[in-house]
Amino acid sequence: MKIATWNVNSLKVRQQHVIDWLESSQTDVLCLQELKLTDDKFPRAELEAKGYRSWFAGQKTYNGVGIVVREGINVDESTVVRNIPGFDDPQQRVIAATVDGVRIISAYFPNGQAPGTEKFEYKLRWLAALHDWIAREMALYPKLALLGDYNIAPDDRDVHDPKAWEGQNLVSPEERAAFVQLIELGLLDAFRQFEQPDKIYSWWDYRMMAFRRNAGLRIDHILLTKALADTCTSCDIDKVPRKWEQPSDHAPVVAQIG
Repeated sequence: MKIATWNVNSLKVRQQHVIDWLESSQTDVLCLQELKLTDDKFPRAELEAKGYRSWFAGQKTYNGVGIVVREGINVDESTVVRNIPGFDDPQQRVIAATVDGVRIISAYFPNGQAPGTEKFEYKLRWLAALHDWIAREMALYPKLALLGDYNIAPDDRDVHDPKAWEGQNLVSPEERAAFVQLIELGLLDAFRQFEQPDKIYSWWDYRMMAFRRNAGLRIDHILLTKALADTCTSCDIDKVPRKWEQPSDHAPVVAQIG
């Protein structure tokens, strides 16, 4: 099963990008972030016409997450969860579903703005709540995949200029520690299970020709439980959609499991 995550930075703007990429990549399960639309605006019918079903939690202007699944793959609809249970949050950042026996979680981690701000404190609270929930989910689902825009570059290999970014949001010690705590639950970074070229990133700012200069960060991740990681045969970042007209500032991350 080919699974992927992609922050599309407005599904309304990039609906055709998503459809084109699904068809060309032959992805089975796609986790989306930053839908930036309400549920009634989600293009469910358009995706169904292309052979994909979808589950989503939308929000006007900001946030929003979804899971898109190829027709014919079993989804246990009774297991769909929106947002982190027990964490009071009006922002739509998490959706989970059990797909062909695999617990798929699509998550849009808070950006955090900057260390010392209220938004950063919210990010740390959100990360703590996510950690505790994932621990409970892993006890229920040995095969679990946490996919999404983490807004965390785990180490200096994931930053184009570590010195320039030192101490900033997305690379702060607190955020990296939260990423390590997820790993310590027994999750593995699918991308790092394979030999990768240097300077491979998943996000590039729209400004200052960042993509052309490859001045990026790897902040989009697929973490797998060991039961899934043992079946994972590849994990790559597909930079092609970042070259399209009016692209998202993120590229899809794709893993083959099973």
